[in-house]
Amino acid sequence: MNFKLIETNRMLLKGLTPADMTEIFESNQKTGIKEILGHRSEEDYEKEYNKYKNGYASYNRSFILFLLEDKASGKIIGRCGLHNWNKDHWRAEIGYSMEDESFKQRGLMSEAVEAVIDYGFKQMDLNRIEALVADYNTASLRLLEKNGFIREGVMRNHYYINGIFEDSIVFSLLREEYKK
Repeated sequence: MNFKLIETNRMLLKGLTPADMTEIFESNQKTGIKEILGHRSEEDYEKEYNKYKNGYASYNRSFILFLLEDKASGKIIGRCGLHNWNKDHWRAEIGYSMEDESFKQRGLMSEAVEAVIDYGFKQMDLNRIEALVADYNTASLRLLEKNGFIREGVMRNHYYINGIFEDSIVFSLLREEYKK
């Protein structure tokens, strides 16, 4: 597997494309897949398997997903990536999650997001990185503001989660605003 690697002070970010994900699922047994992708539960595996079965990329969209590996322990602790990558319009949406509770509140996601933003503008040649966040996700809102994202507005009833429609606050960061 040829990961696209980004090294930060405390982590290795291992980048996977849709083709890499397909190779992982077609070349490994379930236990190997769960280990490679850092799945902690059957539910995590099933969610990823469904994405694989339904096709990761579509017409003009793609992604790069970075698995966050803690250097000290070698554990996959979270994910950060650029998805809904529209190459024709030079934009992508950033997403992230810290999946190991014991690594939260340490600034690791901030470290990862900064590295992925830099990768997006410099390696993917993006002009715009977007983020969609629920209004109650204060940690994510702070993280975006810290990284210079500008609030653009609200997409009403944008997500359907646990039987409820939720709004998304839309943020963006443009290449010309990026300070790295």
